[in-house]
Amino acid sequence: MVTPYFERPLLFFDQERFRKNLAQGNPLPVFKDAIAAANTHFDIRFRENDDIRALVCDRATFIDCLLHYAWHQFTWDTDAALLAVGGYGRGELHPYSDIDILVLFERDNIQDYSDNVESFLMLLWDIGLDIGHSVRTLHECAELAAGDITIATNMMECRTVVGAPHLSGLLRQETGPGKIWPAADFFEAKLEEQQSRHRKNNNTEYNLEPNVKSAPGGLRDIQTISWVAKRYFGVRTLSQLEGKGFFTEREYAILKSGEEFLWKVRYGLHMLAGRAEDRLLFDHQRELAKFFGYSDSEKRLAVEQFMQWYYRVVLSLRELNDVLLQFLSEAILQKGKAHSVVPINERFQLRNDFIEVTQIKVFEETPSALLEIFVLMGNTPSIKGVRASTIRLIRESRHLIDDDFRNDPQNHAQFLSLFSVKFGLVTQLKRMKRYGVLGRYLPEFGRITGQMQHDLFHIYTVDAHTLLVIANMRKFKYPEAEEKFPVAFHIMKRLPKPELLYIAGLYHDIGKGRGGDHSELGAEDARHFASQHGLSRRDTNLIVWLVDNHLLMSYVSQKQDLSDPDVIRNFAITIGDQNRLDYLYALTVADMNGTNPDIWNSWRASLLRQLYLETKRALRRGLENPIDRQDLIDETQQSAIAKLADKGFSEERVRRIWGDVGEDYFLRESHLDIAWQTEAVAGIPPDELVIAISDTSSQALEGATQIFIRTRDRDNVFAAVATTLDQLNLNIQDARIYSSESGFTVDTFYVLDENDQAFGTDDARVLTVKEALQTELSLLDEYSEVIRRRTPRALKSFRIPTRTMLTNDLVSGHTVLEVISPDRPGLLATIGRIFLEFDVHLANARISTLGERVEDVFFIGNSDGTPLSDPELCEQLQSAIRRSLDEQIKAKDTQTLV
Repeated sequence: MVTPYFERPLLFFDQERFRKNLAQGNPLPVFKDAIAAANTHFDIRFRENDDIRALVCDRATFIDCLLHYAWHQFTWDTDAALLAVGGYGRGELHPYSDIDILVLFERDNIQDYSDNVESFLMLLWDIGLDIGHSVRTLHECAELAAGDITIATNMMECRTVVGAPHLSGLLRQETGPGKIWPAADFFEAKLEEQQSRHRKNNNTEYNLEPNVKSAPGGLRDIQTISWVAKRYFGVRTLSQLEGKGFFTEREYAILKSGEEFLWKVRYGLHMLAGRAEDRLLFDHQRELAKFFGYSDSEKRLAVEQFMQWYYRVVLSLRELNDVLLQFLSEAILQKGKAHSVVPINERFQLRNDFIEVTQIKVFEETPSALLEIFVLMGNTPSIKGVRASTIRLIRESRHLIDDDFRNDPQNHAQFLSLFSVKFGLVTQLKRMKRYGVLGRYLPEFGRITGQMQHDLFHIYTVDAHTLLVIANMRKFKYPEAEEKFPVAFHIMKRLPKPELLYIAGLYHDIGKGRGGDHSELGAEDARHFASQHGLSRRDTNLIVWLVDNHLLMSYVSQKQDLSDPDVIRNFAITIGDQNRLDYLYALTVADMNGTNPDIWNSWRASLLRQLYLETKRALRRGLENPIDRQDLIDETQQSAIAKLADKGFSEERVRRIWGDVGEDYFLRESHLDIAWQTEAVAGIPPDELVIAISDTSSQALEGATQIFIRTRDRDNVFAAVATTLDQLNLNIQDARIYSSESGFTVDTFYVLDENDQAFGTDDARVLTVKEALQTELSLLDEYSEVIRRRTPRALKSFRIPTRTMLTNDLVSGHTVLEVISPDRPGLLATIGRIFLEFDVHLANARISTLGERVEDVFFIGNSDGTPLSDPELCEQLQSAIRRSLDEQIKAKDTQTLV
């Protein structure tokens, strides 16, 4: 019989010397020295890549020894024992894991030993052990376990460390399935526990900072399988089930290798954090990537390679969890029940509403059934899932998906029909991915499975994001989407072929991770797919165009001036027709919502809607009939004058108030906003500061609060306003600066609060903002330093250098500066101060925060309004911005493993 790891002799621990030192007097330093030496020993072994299973179990055995000696510092009755429970009971301990112990008494005589118990526990705390403890009688344990599944589970894994050896057996007997929590009840409770845990982790293996213990595919999933199987089969370890039909040899190997990998990751996390840490935080991912031997390549970072391997391991473990729990469900919950078998066709049938093959050679004889089974489920919502035996057959048969399979027209038809199923398209795609079918049928999808993008903008892996995008597209069809996505809802109702949109969604990011432009690479793959699957030339061209241009609408809406008729016309020329506009809008909204839920808000929705509606009008009007700028200016002015006439303003008075403000003001502001701004400054001398705040009344730009400022023309106004709003936790979405020849500026800032909401109806907050701006703007000549709030933890892990690009726009007459950088407090204020130092005039700004990254566009020029033309000045300006922003985020010193 093989000796369990946690019962092996500890060659590094000299117990004879330990006992001699212990006999000399004060036990505290003796225990502490032994622990320190052992920790050093274990750390060295980990760095030297020792067997992680031996390492984790040797640590538990070492603690067994210490507890044995600590226990014998006191006198105990023969009916008392110290038991290890939980993970420690399994003989597993990571560096900072809780050491869960139970001081167990057979009789109700705890009070007789209360002093000993208290002194024993105090000794353990004093020597620095992280103890999780309970002190109970046998009866109390049974009573508590009967009402609490967690306690019952811990008791299952108890073992005696020291004391009366028979108590652990009695405890397992009293808390076993014959007394409490029979196998069926235990299974249902653990399944609900797992489902609840998965929900807390967003039901995905692919969280950006996953929890190696509790996330789907993590260590808890392995333990759940183990607990249910042990209770049902009445065994102490899973290894006792080898060859018994519960799992195959390959499945057991996946289970053990996956567990060892996650143990290694968890052990490293504990060492890096210096505490019990199960979250794979950004701070530690790079260091673990180095430890696991990954290095940066031209195409991918070491951390991205490491995390892809991590995600693929947990994906395989979740797949195995599905199979084994389904097997146990059939064995436990359906035991003794009559089976309802309903034929579907000669290959498949339903058994108690779960689909299964009619005989074990179905996939071998008809390989296309590997796709057919998912189509059947997509068209039959009553099917609850796939039977465990059939999941196993799928996994064992997926090698049949080779080049011949991928080139078979019958399989092409099956796969295409999947995009027209009535129910659960995304559910089937997820199943296909989890069972290894999708990545084999589409090798290009297989390459992005588990592929991480190491930034704070993309919070999902590429494959998870892709399926989420398709899920968003499907949601647009449901009535409940009309309120949040009104345009997309109505578009989806009239799309002639929604399946083309789904295919474009499947391919839009498939080119990532290969180097080069992922849109172009994805378009090539999409063209090959469409050609191979026999799509028409027209349908192929639409899919390819969508993939190639999937970022275009987002870019234009957030970085270009949508009030400029030329911008709309150029975009409309690129789009070409209403059909493409509809498909691209739906893809863009689905993509943005599937990238990071934090980047979608009412402001971005309004920008996209404005671009869609303006482009729709341009296409309807005809691209050969562009709108005239002066006509647009005249129309806006007349509408504003008419609105103000209702409040007693004559046209003469209105035009006198407007004075010599530039034409851009009337091109870019709505007539409703111009009307209330005009009313706000009426009767106030031009040299006097005016601040007015209101939620924007423009339907095109709804969802933000507009801050209107009129003041004397000074270049540091933007820096002052940006600083003030930053200190108030308000985020600028758009900034428009209009100068006049008579020496004053009219500026409008579109702002959201920290929850991405407008706040114009909150009178108290509006007053606070006004007072803060008045104070700051009154001190422009004595301008204060930017106040820096605390930089978020996650940003410190993303040391991505700031990038700048500077070009001259001949149409607008401005120099266009784009700044891409991790977001952080004070960023806009810093840029504004640099503009001031370089005597650069800011005419306009498009502020775009994407997750934790900003992509801001500034329209700037010389003090006389001309574009920047001095190459040396341009380079110095960009260099100053990059240097100043990068210095704001200091790399946090991190402990390394290597």
